[in-house]
Amino acid sequence: MSTSILDMSMSLDGYIADPHDFLGGENGELLHDWFAAGGPAGQFEAEWNAAGAVLAGRRTAELMDHWGGDHNGAPIFVPSHRPPGPAARWNYPLVTYVTDGIESAMAQAKAAAGDRDVQVRGGYVAQRAIEAGVLDEVQIHHIPVLLGAGRRLFDLLPSLVTLDIIRVIDTPQATHIRYRVRR
Repeated sequence: MSTSILDMSMSLDGYIADPHDFLGGENGELLHDWFAAGGPAGQFEAEWNAAGAVLAGRRTAELMDHWGGDHNGAPIFVPSHRPPGPAARWNYPLVTYVTDGIESAMAQAKAAAGDRDVQVRGGYVAQRAIEAGVLDEVQIHHIPVLLGAGRRLFDLLPSLVTLDIIRVIDTPQATHIRYRVRR
């Protein structure tokens, strides 16, 4: 059975992007610099590449140009109330815009993934998936930096959400914590 996993890098003060939609620092990639440092990066990359589908928020999908039409060969599902733009509509056959809600988008992504994971990309879509009860796990790459402002990952949750820690990998560049969402 497929597991849906939000996988995000986040500053210690809860930000996933600075006020200008960059990831912080002079190169705009501070929250992802841990990946270049080695360590468990290969393990995480293997997990991402093994995913059978991606569920991405519209804003994230558009900022990433829909990852060129697929995410390492996996289909991409985008919940949205608006139709896709021209690139996603005509040039990216593995990108599906789902207009009937987050539950339907996740169900379609899990069906496409089969027994492989669904990688969830984007803060807003993650919040909606938690709210709807369709997000199974959260993996946070906690970066030892305080951005001070920007886009927070968990600003708009409707109620208390309890998580169980299922894995911790600590490195000098980041603490990688994986949680299971309690139901």
